[in-house]
Amino acid sequence: MKKLFIVANWKSNKTIKDTEKWLHDFDEELKRKQFSFESKVIIIAPPFTLLEHANYCSSNLKLPIKFAAQDVSPFEEGAYTGEISAKQIKELADYVIVGHSERRERFSEDEETINKKIALAQKYGLTTVLCVSELKQIHNSTLRLPSMQLRTGRSGQEFIIHNSNFIVAYEPLSAIGSGHPDTPVNADEMARSIKKELAEVPVLYGGSVTSGNVKNFTSMPYIDGVLVGGASLDPHEFLKIIKNA
Repeated sequence: MKKLFIVANWKSNKTIKDTEKWLHDFDEELKRKQFSFESKVIIIAPPFTLLEHANYCSSNLKLPIKFAAQDVSPFEEGAYTGEISAKQIKELADYVIVGHSERRERFSEDEETINKKIALAQKYGLTTVLCVSELKQIHNSTLRLPSMQLRTGRSGQEFIIHNSNFIVAYEPLSAIGSGHPDTPVNADEMARSIKKELAEVPVLYGGSVTSGNVKNFTSMPYIDGVLVGGASLDPHEFLKIIKNA
């Protein structure tokens, strides 16, 4: 049985009180249903303001989940007002999302910025979840990372990647928040292409994932999990997604 990564991206939602309720409701539902996560890695990505308290609550409840930051600064710690460095994130999370389509579009993040974020995340031991909507973003966002293994992709471009702590999330733009997911066949073909380029890194599908369609994606041979947006805001629905994946 392959390892599945189920990632909840809360985006800019929830308060401390909301987070406590989500985690307690999730815990109660988990105990009531009495099923194990088996080979599933559950990762929650709350806003920065909630990471510390979410860790505290999860630890008290002994929940089998890990945490991710939704973004990381392209700079080391220092005089960068408002930025959260990879070194700071590492105290509270094991994973970080980089290059989400909303950051690329609404905050004008270019490939140079994304490359800097990947490099710093990797430097501080954060597993990077790189979001892409097309294959060329793989080529552009995996160049010249320090202290990693060099490989040449099908395109002939050389890039450096450490696939033991690197995950790619394929999120077609038409599926983000639209309620219209990609087809499992198309998503699986994209995952297959990414794996050919990046030496079998885990590839997730993201975009309008629900408990009703998640199995259609995770049952595909090249898809290793899902990145869940809106549906993850409800702990009961998110637990159904985990169960059905």
